[in-house]
Amino acid sequence: MSRFGLSVLFATTILAPLAFPLTSHAEEEERATWRLFVADHSKPVVRAIDLETGKEISRFDLEGYAALSLSETGRTVFAVQGEQNLIHAIDTGIAFSDHGEHRDIDVKDPRLLKTTIRGEKPGHVVAHGDDLAIFYDRGGKFDLLRESALLDDKAELKAYDTTAAHHGVAVSTGNHLLVSVPNLEATVKEGELPPRLGLRVLDKEGKQVGDVATCTGLHGEATSARLVAFGCAEGVLVARPGGLGGPKLEMLAYGDKLPEGKVSTLLGGTSMQFFLGNYGEDKVVLIDADAKEPYRLVELPLRRVDFILDPAKSRNAYVLTEDGKLHLLDVVDGVITKSETVTEPYSKDGHWRDARPRLAVAGNHLAVTDPRQSLVRLIDTETLKETRSIAVEGQPFAIVAAGGSGATH
Repeated sequence: MSRFGLSVLFATTILAPLAFPLTSHAEEEERATWRLFVADHSKPVVRAIDLETGKEISRFDLEGYAALSLSETGRTVFAVQGEQNLIHAIDTGIAFSDHGEHRDIDVKDPRLLKTTIRGEKPGHVVAHGDDLAIFYDRGGKFDLLRESALLDDKAELKAYDTTAAHHGVAVSTGNHLLVSVPNLEATVKEGELPPRLGLRVLDKEGKQVGDVATCTGLHGEATSARLVAFGCAEGVLVARPGGLGGPKLEMLAYGDKLPEGKVSTLLGGTSMQFFLGNYGEDKVVLIDADAKEPYRLVELPLRRVDFILDPAKSRNAYVLTEDGKLHLLDVVDGVITKSETVTEPYSKDGHWRDARPRLAVAGNHLAVTDPRQSLVRLIDTETLKETRSIAVEGQPFAIVAAGGSGATH
């Protein structure tokens, strides 16, 4: 444990004298490439934008409004069109391969993959390694497939039953699956979906392992190291590796030290094992599943519009509030260390789907969509100052960033 209560994952490299000459890397060149994938709020389109030049390099016409998610590898963007009952998958054109002391980067044109994934109101797409779990709110099922096969245009989808249609989630963890459970005893109006009451563990054949774990109103999921967490009314439910018997489920109860509220959105740390969640509209909470007191509450100046973790700068989280201010949150100390105005105010009042800014981290830049101004603003992650902006046609809304640096040969 660190003195701040976060479980830090260390990677150590040991260098020893070599009894043979070093291989020449004279023909290698270091290259950094970042691409922004931006969905329009009012048009069925996703644009691929080169971060360095600010130019649109590809445009993908869809069938409807799209929510965007990025796979763990950064190789695939999913344009989820719930109202049209389909998902388009986009190859980002950026792939990395590990070579021990360095990694190579391979850059190609982004492309729309041949496989179109269809189901009744697709919701969450959860990537875990090469596994992709796609949950359908109205279909009473979820599909499991391999990202590598999808990228090779050879996707094979395996369907699993979800007991009944509900707004839920499924996560693949090795030889097991974590799946939300609907409350079929709850009274619901015609056309509405039942609420969630818990989580169950399935093996890859679809057979339930153990009992259903209580997680009322389950919403929000994230992975950090080997832990998977889910937001519940009672607390945060954590799934830990359990060997052949499947994951072990543990509830981190909120207790009486937190004000009334709950976690319904979660983000998972990469180089540190922790989770960052919302807690109502004007607070966030840092969660260390191994600490005696797992929760640290952070009060925000105003209601939160969006928030994100920096995968490379592990202490950094960024929170945008409705006054247009961006806040740098130190996740180790649990305090806001810097704040700067980056957009005009965007109120949280109104419909939840109204066009408001969204965040994506691209190296040393934070990309902030500004739908009213038809811009993506690029913010320096250290100073929180805008360095430049990219004009984007229409109303740029949902955004993900894919890329990084590596050697080219």
